[in-house]
Amino acid sequence: MRKIIYWVHQSVDGFIEGPNGEFDWPVMREELSAYSLELSERAGAFVYGRKVWEMMSYWWPRPESMADAHGRAFAPIWRRTPKIVLSRTLESADHGARVIGADLVGQVAALKAEPGGDLLLTGGSAAAAALTDHGLIDEYQVIVHPVVLGGGRPVFPPKDRLALRLVGSRGFDGASVLLRYERAG
Repeated sequence: MRKIIYWVHQSVDGFIEGPNGEFDWPVMREELSAYSLELSERAGAFVYGRKVWEMMSYWWPRPESMADAHGRAFAPIWRRTPKIVLSRTLESADHGARVIGADLVGQVAALKAEPGGDLLLTGGSAAAAALTDHGLIDEYQVIVHPVVLGGGRPVFPPKDRLALRLVGSRGFDGASVLLRYERAG
Protein backbone atom coordinates (compact mmCIF):
# COMPACT_ATOMS: atom_id res chain seq x y z
CA MET A 1 0.00 0.00 0.00
CA ARG A 2 1.26 3.45 -0.90
CA LYS A 3 1.69 6.14 1.71
CA ILE A 4 0.66 9.76 1.57
CA ILE A 5 3.54 11.98 2.63
CA TYR A 6 2.76 15.60 3.46
CA TRP A 7 5.84 17.61 2.42
CA VAL A 8 5.65 21.21 3.59
CA HIS A 9 7.91 24.20 4.20
CA GLN A 10 7.21 26.32 7.27
CA SER A 11 8.69 29.24 9.15
CA VAL A 12 10.05 28.86 12.68
CA ASP A 13 6.78 30.36 13.95
CA GLY A 14 4.67 27.78 12.11
CA PHE A 15 3.43 29.50 8.94
CA ILE A 16 3.47 28.23 5.35
CA GLU A 17 2.99 31.69 3.88
CA GLY A 18 3.39 35.19 5.22
CA PRO A 19 0.71 37.69 6.25
CA ASN A 20 0.18 38.79 2.62
CA GLY A 21 0.37 35.29 1.12
CA GLU A 22 4.08 35.56 0.37
CA PHE A 23 6.10 32.42 -0.23
CA ASP A 24 9.42 34.00 -1.11
CA TRP A 25 11.29 32.91 2.02
CA PRO A 26 12.12 29.16 1.64
CA VAL A 27 15.69 28.77 0.39
CA MET A 28 16.57 25.52 -1.39
CA ARG A 29 20.27 25.27 -0.63
CA GLU A 30 22.36 22.35 -1.87
CA GLU A 31 21.59 19.66 0.77
CA LEU A 32 17.89 20.51 1.06
CA SER A 33 17.56 20.62 -2.71
CA ALA A 34 19.17 17.18 -3.06
CA TYR A 35 16.80 15.71 -0.44
CA SER A 36 13.77 17.34 -2.08
CA LEU A 37 14.73 16.05 -5.52
CA GLU A 38 15.29 12.52 -4.16
CA LEU A 39 11.89 12.55 -2.44
CA SER A 40 10.25 13.84 -5.64
CA GLU A 41 11.97 11.21 -7.82
CA ARG A 42 10.56 8.41 -5.62
CA ALA A 43 7.01 9.75 -5.71
CA GLY A 44 4.40 7.79 -7.62
CA ALA A 45 2.35 10.99 -7.96
CA PHE A 46 2.27 14.56 -6.73
CA VAL A 47 -0.89 15.60 -4.88
CA TYR A 48 -1.97 19.22 -4.58
CA GLY A 49 -4.86 21.23 -3.26
CA ARG A 50 -6.34 23.69 -5.76
CA LYS A 51 -4.44 26.79 -4.61
CA VAL A 52 -1.03 25.10 -4.69
CA TRP A 53 -1.95 23.43 -7.99
CA GLU A 54 -2.62 26.80 -9.58
CA MET A 55 0.81 28.03 -8.52
CA MET A 56 2.61 24.83 -9.54
CA SER A 57 0.87 24.43 -12.90
CA TYR A 58 1.79 27.98 -13.85
CA TRP A 59 5.43 27.88 -12.74
CA TRP A 60 6.91 24.41 -13.35
CA PRO A 61 6.14 23.86 -17.05
CA ARG A 62 8.46 26.80 -17.81
CA PRO A 63 11.98 25.45 -17.16
CA GLU A 64 13.57 28.16 -19.25
CA SER A 65 12.46 30.68 -16.63
CA MET A 66 14.32 28.88 -13.84
CA ALA A 67 17.13 30.97 -12.44
CA ASP A 68 18.26 28.43 -9.85
CA ALA A 69 19.69 24.92 -10.12
CA HIS A 70 16.93 23.38 -7.96
CA GLY A 71 14.21 24.69 -10.26
CA ARG A 72 15.97 23.47 -13.39
CA ALA A 73 16.42 19.99 -11.84
CA PHE A 74 12.83 19.77 -10.54
CA ALA A 75 11.04 20.90 -13.72
CA PRO A 76 11.54 17.64 -15.70
CA ILE A 77 10.56 15.56 -12.63
CA TRP A 78 7.39 17.63 -12.30
CA ARG A 79 6.50 17.23 -15.97
CA ARG A 80 6.84 13.43 -16.02
CA THR A 81 5.28 12.62 -12.62
CA PRO A 82 1.51 11.99 -12.48
CA LYS A 83 -0.39 14.78 -10.74
CA ILE A 84 -3.58 14.72 -8.68
CA VAL A 85 -5.52 17.82 -7.67
CA LEU A 86 -7.91 17.78 -4.70
CA SER A 87 -10.59 20.38 -5.38
CA ARG A 88 -14.30 20.91 -4.89
CA THR A 89 -14.33 23.65 -7.53
CA LEU A 90 -12.18 22.39 -10.42
CA GLU A 91 -13.63 19.91 -12.88
CA SER A 92 -10.45 19.45 -14.91
CA ALA A 93 -6.80 20.48 -14.84
CA ASP A 94 -4.04 20.92 -17.38
CA HIS A 95 -0.82 18.90 -17.67
CA GLY A 96 -2.63 15.56 -17.51
CA ALA A 97 -3.62 16.03 -13.87
CA ARG A 98 -6.48 14.05 -12.39
CA VAL A 99 -8.99 16.01 -10.31
CA ILE A 100 -10.58 14.46 -7.24
CA GLY A 101 -13.55 16.42 -5.96
CA ALA A 102 -16.38 14.21 -4.84
CA ASP A 103 -15.82 11.28 -2.48
CA LEU A 104 -12.40 12.48 -1.34
CA VAL A 105 -12.03 9.69 1.21
CA GLY A 106 -13.01 6.86 -1.12
CA GLN A 107 -10.96 8.07 -4.07
CA VAL A 108 -7.83 8.80 -2.03
CA ALA A 109 -8.11 5.46 -0.21
CA ALA A 110 -8.35 3.76 -3.62
CA LEU A 111 -5.23 5.64 -4.79
CA LYS A 112 -3.34 4.47 -1.73
CA ALA A 113 -4.33 0.87 -2.50
CA GLU A 114 -2.91 1.03 -6.04
CA PRO A 115 0.62 -0.22 -6.71
CA GLY A 116 3.36 2.34 -7.20
CA GLY A 117 5.38 4.95 -5.39
CA ASP A 118 4.15 7.02 -2.49
CA LEU A 119 1.85 10.01 -2.98
CA LEU A 120 3.61 13.29 -2.22
CA LEU A 121 1.21 15.97 -0.98
CA THR A 122 3.00 19.29 -1.37
CA GLY A 123 2.32 22.58 0.32
CA GLY A 124 -1.11 23.95 1.20
CA SER A 125 -2.84 23.47 4.49
CA ALA A 126 -6.47 22.95 3.41
CA ALA A 127 -5.86 19.71 1.48
CA ALA A 128 -3.58 18.42 4.24
CA ALA A 129 -6.21 19.25 6.87
CA ALA A 130 -8.92 17.43 4.92
CA LEU A 131 -6.77 14.31 4.51
CA THR A 132 -5.60 14.48 8.13
CA ASP A 133 -9.22 14.67 9.34
CA HIS A 134 -9.83 11.30 7.66
CA GLY A 135 -6.59 9.65 8.81
CA LEU A 136 -5.23 9.46 5.26
CA ILE A 137 -1.80 11.07 5.78
CA ASP A 138 0.82 8.52 6.79
CA GLU A 139 3.83 10.77 7.26
CA TYR A 140 4.38 14.48 7.83
CA GLN A 141 7.68 15.87 6.56
CA VAL A 142 7.98 19.45 7.78
CA ILE A 143 10.94 21.57 6.69
CA VAL A 144 11.49 24.40 9.18
CA HIS A 145 13.25 27.38 7.62
CA PRO A 146 15.20 29.98 9.61
CA VAL A 147 12.70 32.80 9.27
CA VAL A 148 9.99 34.25 11.51
CA LEU A 149 7.05 35.54 9.45
CA GLY A 150 5.04 37.01 12.30
CA GLY A 151 1.74 35.80 10.91
CA GLY A 152 0.12 34.28 7.86
CA ARG A 153 -1.37 30.89 7.06
CA PRO A 154 -0.51 28.23 9.67
CA VAL A 155 0.75 24.80 8.62
CA PHE A 156 -2.18 23.27 10.45
CA PRO A 157 -5.45 25.20 10.62
CA PRO A 158 -7.09 25.21 14.04
CA LYS A 159 -8.53 21.73 14.52
CA ASP A 160 -8.70 19.03 17.09
CA ARG A 161 -5.49 17.86 18.68
CA LEU A 162 -3.36 15.51 16.61
CA ALA A 163 -0.74 13.39 18.37
CA LEU A 164 2.36 12.70 16.30
CA ARG A 165 5.46 10.57 16.85
CA LEU A 166 8.87 11.77 15.68
CA VAL A 167 10.44 9.18 13.34
CA GLY A 168 13.39 11.23 12.15
CA SER A 169 15.05 14.60 11.91
CA ARG A 170 17.86 16.05 9.88
CA GLY A 171 19.55 19.38 9.40
CA PHE A 172 20.33 20.81 5.95
CA ASP A 173 22.98 23.31 4.97
CA GLY A 174 23.31 24.63 8.53
CA ALA A 175 19.96 26.36 8.04
CA SER A 176 16.80 24.26 7.64
CA VAL A 177 15.61 21.26 9.65
CA LEU A 178 13.47 18.33 8.53
CA LEU A 179 11.08 16.92 11.12
CA ARG A 180 9.49 13.59 10.10
CA TYR A 181 6.38 12.49 11.98
CA GLU A 182 3.83 9.70 11.86
CA ARG A 183 0.52 9.62 13.66
CA ALA A 184 0.93 8.43 17.24
CA GLY A 185 -1.03 5.37 18.35
